[in-house]
Amino acid sequence: MGDVKGSSEISGTEDLLVHVEDRIATVTINRAAKHNAMNLEVFGALGKVFTALDADPELRCVVIRGAGGKAFSAGADISEFESVRKDKAAAKKYAETSLPSSDAVVKCRHPVIALIEGLCVGGGFGLAALCDLRICGESSRFGVPVKRLGLVESMEELEFQVKKYGANAMLQILLVGDLLNAQDALRYGIVNKVVPDDQVEAAAFEWAAKVAEGAPLTARWHKQFVYRLMEPAPLSEAEKDMGYDAFDTEDFQRGYKAFLAKGKPSFVGR
Repeated sequence: MGDVKGSSEISGTEDLLVHVEDRIATVTINRAAKHNAMNLEVFGALGKVFTALDADPELRCVVIRGAGGKAFSAGADISEFESVRKDKAAAKKYAETSLPSSDAVVKCRHPVIALIEGLCVGGGFGLAALCDLRICGESSRFGVPVKRLGLVESMEELEFQVKKYGANAMLQILLVGDLLNAQDALRYGIVNKVVPDDQVEAAAFEWAAKVAEGAPLTARWHKQFVYRLMEPAPLSEAEKDMGYDAFDTEDFQRGYKAFLAKGKPSFVGR
């Protein structure tokens, strides 16, 4: 086990746990009694955690999950709406914490895998969309049933979901409101892989280990490139040039020489 750089800032938060081992960080929403519903404290801690993880060059991958095995996250904690999201002004104030935290997940340089057991709805669905890869169990359920609350997802919240899953899928999820089963989620591209419920943890960490054994700069560049290509603006010459930076890295020298020697490269991230 290792400590996350900057972990002293979040050491007092019991609702969001961080464990680092073998260059893989595991972030756990630790509110199993509430199906890992996220309150304002969790959102605030999430931003601090992912900012700290992004700053740690030794990491290779991040796995995010919910505690208890029954829910990734049931979304926002509705019990606190009356105190912190009771009207438009309060909701916009709440977003001053929640949206930057979401942005921190997206901008984390390391690949992020969502380990999804059970429910993944509302804000939990949105959080999973911010991750780069998603693995779930056969009994997992997905959706954003906010129509039952008379609420809408803000455009900032929907942005990544629409970009990744498409307008057709999101309109069905939002307008019909039914929860999708795991196979439907796979068909819509909401998850990358479905496995038996008792194999979700093993499958997620198997992928995390595969990410971690690769060249870290390669993973970070590919993550950056793919998300940049989702934007409509044409590529600048500097962005096109960045695609050749890997050839000047030590890891490239290690990688191709190990291949020629029929050996396994040891990447150093530079």
